[in-house]
Amino acid sequence: MQLAVFAGVVTVAAMSPGPDFAITVRNAAVSGRRTGVMTALGIAVGVMVWSVCAALGIAALLAASATAFTVVKLVGAAYLLYMGTRAVWGALRGGHAAAAADGGEAGDGAGDDAGDADPASRPWSGFWQGLLTNVLNPKAAVFFVALMPQFLPASPGVADTLLLAVVAAAITGSWFTVVSAVVGALRRLLSRPAVRRRLDAITGTVLVALGLRLVVEH
Repeated sequence: MQLAVFAGVVTVAAMSPGPDFAITVRNAAVSGRRTGVMTALGIAVGVMVWSVCAALGIAALLAASATAFTVVKLVGAAYLLYMGTRAVWGALRGGHAAAAADGGEAGDGAGDDAGDADPASRPWSGFWQGLLTNVLNPKAAVFFVALMPQFLPASPGVADTLLLAVVAAAITGSWFTVVSAVVGALRRLLSRPAVRRRLDAITGTVLVALGLRLVVEH
C-alpha cells in the first residue's frame, strides 16, 4: 500500500510541467523520438541519483546548506538559461530550415534522427541534457528530501532505498518516454521549418523563464 502511494506521488510530480518536460518535448520534436527517449532515460537516472542521495541524507545536507544549495541553484539556472537561449537564438536565425532541407523526409518514421545536421541533437546528447537538467535542479533535492523518509523504515537497508529509487526512476522514465512517443509521432508536422522555429521559441522561452525563476527564488 505504501509503495502504491509513493508511486502515485512520484507520478504526479513527474507529470507536473517543469524543466524536464520542456527539454524532453524540445528534443523529441527537434531531434526525433530516439533522442526524446534518451532524454527521458537521462532524467530517470537523475531521479535515481536524487532518490539515493535523499535516502543517504546527502540531499538533506544540500538543502540545509545555504551555500551548497545556492551553488547548485545557480549552476542549474545557468544551464537552463544556456539551453533556452540557444533554442531561442536558433528560432530567431531560422537555422533549422537548412537542416530540414538537407534531411528531407529522412527525419520521419524509423529513421527519425537521420536528418539532424547538428551533432548536439543526437541521442546521447539528449541523455546528458536530461540528466543535467534533473540533477542540477535543486527543487528535485527538496522534493525527495521531503518524500523519501516518509516511505522508508527507521533504519532503512540498501534494498529499501534501491526499491524506492528504482520505482521513482521507472515511473519518471516511463512518463517522459510516453511524452517522447507522442511528440515523435507528430514530428512530420513539427519538422516544418516555420513550426519548428515557433517550437524552439516557445520551449526556449520556457527554459529561460525557469532559469530566471531559479535565480530569483529564495
